[in-house]
Amino acid sequence: MKIAITGATGFVGSRLVQKLNAENHQIIVLTRNLVRAQKIFPGLTFPNVEFVGYTPKESGEWQESISGCDAVINLAGEPIAERWTTQLKQEILESRQLGTRKIVEAIAKAAVKPQVLISGSAIGYYGTSETATFEETSPSGKDFLAEVCQKWEAEATKVEEFGVRLAIIRVGIVLANGGGALAKMISPFKLFAGGPIGTGRQWFSWIHRDDLVNMLVEAVTNEQMSGVYNATSPNPVKMSKFCQQFGEAMNRPSWLPVPEFALELLLGDGAIVVLEGQKVLPKKAQTLGFQFRYPELKSALREIVNNL
Repeated sequence: MKIAITGATGFVGSRLVQKLNAENHQIIVLTRNLVRAQKIFPGLTFPNVEFVGYTPKESGEWQESISGCDAVINLAGEPIAERWTTQLKQEILESRQLGTRKIVEAIAKAAVKPQVLISGSAIGYYGTSETATFEETSPSGKDFLAEVCQKWEAEATKVEEFGVRLAIIRVGIVLANGGGALAKMISPFKLFAGGPIGTGRQWFSWIHRDDLVNMLVEAVTNEQMSGVYNATSPNPVKMSKFCQQFGEAMNRPSWLPVPEFALELLLGDGAIVVLEGQKVLPKKAQTLGFQFRYPELKSALREIVNNL
């Protein structure tokens, strides 16, 4: 298949490209930085990858590369685990809302339209809660991240006007070696200073990166996948349990809590991502029969730590 990908050089996207390249799919990497992308995916190792420079929030010649693709996977977006200035909050929103709008515009213009658009979203859609359980049919929250996800998804749904199948993947906290949430937590644990973040009572709805990548590929190839899917493990845990099991996997104690004010000093409003949480279940993926390689946290952390 011929598949165009945005966000291909990121933590999830790079792993996705590896898998698709190994399966001999033809991949178009839409990238803002051609030099960086070519270093990440060198030609000898990634013979099936083609690079197209693009400006995510602007129309341009790059949109012509969408015509003739079998699928488009849209993962681009400004990272949210940073200190939220007013400018960054605007960029977080626009990189997703306008970026998705331009992808849909490209599909609308395409002489030969893709069969499917896989569009990223996040479990931030549901807002936060210590008591509620969220499935794909649950209502949206009312905070900033929920608003971002609503506007992000609204742009993606417009692709259905052109007869293109749409799968929206609401991604949980992605775990793997080399980046993501664990990258910020490994150092304290190595120094015997790891422990629960905040109260420890908040839910931690996680997914191993390989399971997320497999779900994205499933969404490309399985025509039954349309609508919204939660990309989370079927077994979310409380933050306290996550840190306990992470410490055990690293053979380190998990006794020194990270106070809320310390994280807020580092991330500002962005601290909400880990200080507050939500219990999210992948009901639709399970109904479809999707098989999680890492359904349990202990096995997922063991695989990650063994490959540090």
